[in-house]
Amino acid sequence: MAKELKVGDKAPDFCLQDAKNKKVCLNDFRGKWLVLYFYPKDNTTGCTREAVDFSEHLSKFKRMGAVVVGVSPDSPTSHTNFINKHKLKLTLLSDTDHEVLQAYGVWQKKSMYGREYYGVVRTTFVVDPKGRIKQKWEKVKVAGHADAVEDYVSISCKRKVGQS
Repeated sequence: MAKELKVGDKAPDFCLQDAKNKKVCLNDFRGKWLVLYFYPKDNTTGCTREAVDFSEHLSKFKRMGAVVVGVSPDSPTSHTNFINKHKLKLTLLSDTDHEVLQAYGVWQKKSMYGREYYGVVRTTFVVDPKGRIKQKWEKVKVAGHADAVEDYVSISCKRKVGQS
């Protein structure tokens, strides 16, 4: 397992497939604020609510110069169906090998009804235009989360890059 990422750390590089099988890399977002959220599974109640909430806030994020990207272990085909079913406006990336999920420390041992398994712990990172982690939310509760992220980004974007 990778070491736990903290605010101030360099965001781990990645290149993953989006819903259209196009390669999307962390470097594609240099110079922009990036909201990178990790979620367990397409078309589940919480994940759908989170994706819809971020989609509804997308125009505000764009006005701030920020991009919102979701990552899960689902396939590009699953993402395409999820996007179409819920009219999502987000970029969703597929990490079926769990490499990026592990690099960001969100692929963890979980337990349900006494059974242990590995899965995604819902986590959101804000990455600044220079590629550094500026904020991290762990074990995210979906209700109100997109609002909290938007509030944080709106304050952070007003600061000069590199200021703490």
